[in-house]
Amino acid sequence: MPPFDPVRVRGSGRRLRRALSRRRRATAAGLAMTAAALATAGAGGSVRAAADAGARAESGAPGAVAVANPSQSSRAQRAAKMVSAPVRIADGATVRLLRRGDRVDVIAAAEGAPEARVVASGARVIEVPRTRETVVDTGDGGALLVLSVPRATATELAAAGATSRLAVTLC
Repeated sequence: MPPFDPVRVRGSGRRLRRALSRRRRATAAGLAMTAAALATAGAGGSVRAAADAGARAESGAPGAVAVANPSQSSRAQRAAKMVSAPVRIADGATVRLLRRGDRVDVIAAAEGAPEARVVASGARVIEVPRTRETVVDTGDGGALLVLSVPRATATELAAAGATSRLAVTLC
């Protein structure tokens, strides 16, 4: 086979560089748009700042910034206000019927009081400890249940648990 010079295609290097340059610009523009959207939505700041911006946008105040996903910021606020509250329910057999994720109403019945009152409505069951951990040998057959409730409701549950017997109903 006779020796020959390599074949070179002219201009292909320039086209490749130009295509890569365009791709870099497009990527940089996409990242800049994403950063601007996150800054507007308040993802870089606090949840409270995003909620304040959303409230200004809804009220039509001047300088209002629309929140990109208001349900996400309100969900984060609700999660921050929710706490885990361990509750001793008077009827241990009722607690064994519950599963994680169930919604319950907690009812307090003080001894000698003619009526019961609802202390927590629609509380989500976070955990039902195993039977050995749940039932305490105090003679009343009570059982432990962990609920996710707002902070103020957790305080009411603790006070009601100290002064009366608690029961649950499924929602």
